[in-house]
This record gives sequence, C-alpha cells and structure tokens, in this order.
Amino acid sequence: MPDRDVTANARFLAIAAMAMDDALIAVFDAKYTYNLWRPVTAIRNADIDDNDATERDPSWTPFIDTPMHPEYPCAHCIVSSSLAAVLQAELGSGPVPTLSSASYTAAGAVRSWKTAADFAQEVAVARIYDGVHYRNSTEVGSAMGKQIGELAVKSFPKPIR
Repeated sequence: MPDRDVTANARFLAIAAMAMDDALIAVFDAKYTYNLWRPVTAIRNADIDDNDATERDPSWTPFIDTPMHPEYPCAHCIVSSSLAAVLQAELGSGPVPTLSSASYTAAGAVRSWKTAADFAQEVAVARIYDGVHYRNSTEVGSAMGKQIGELAVKSFPKPIR
C-alpha cells in the first residue's frame, strides 16, 4: 500500500497474523467438536445416511485431494475471511488497490480481486467446486473468520501518536 511507513505495515502484518492464527485455533476446535464427514464420504456412503432421497456413488471423487480432518467448518474460508476483515479495516473506505496472488506451482498464474470480500468469496466457492466442502460449511467458516478478523483489529493496541 503506497504512502505507508514501516511501522504501519508491521502493525498491519501483526494484526493479520494474529487474526489468521486465532482463526486456525477456532476452526480446528470446531472441526473436532462437530466431526462432520466430508462430501467424498457422504456421497460414497449415501446408502447408509438414513435419507431415501440420496443415492450412493462409490466411484465419486473430488477435484482435489480431500484433507485428512473433519469437514465443518471450512478452514480455508475462516482464514481467508479473517485476513479479508483485517484488510478491509486497514483499507477503510478509500480507494482499494487491486489485490492479487501469483502461484509458482501453477505456472505463475495470477488471480486478482477488486475487494477483500471478493477474495474471501472466491476461496469459499472454490472449496465447494473442488468437492471438499458443503456450502453451509463455507458460509459458517466465512462468518467466523470475519468476526475473528474484526475482533483482532479491535483488540490490537492502537499506535501511539
């Protein structure tokens, strides 16, 4: 962000790190409290879910490898939304620079977003499309992350002027 000094940038990075760390603690506590099965397990075992409206598909696979921990809530969503909340607080209502990320593992592909909320929303939708989360899990994870990010901003000491 232009026209910022080292102290302002350090403070921003500290708040972002604190929010994302708190988000990870909260999400893994929740995951092992609720212990919900992932789509791959649900789809392959739909014949034993006590729901006549579902059919088993033993060969269904998600687009990416399924993480080896419970499904609910979405960890990617909580972390990205906590960061988005910190970014939004930092940017305020003024002009927003284009946010982007480059992937060295995907031949340098670059993704760009006009707002921090757009970034967090893309993460949530990708987890559904990849086949590793249900929509409710992404919505709950995103809401948790937003609250944690906002709390981190409020809790962090204000700069001395």
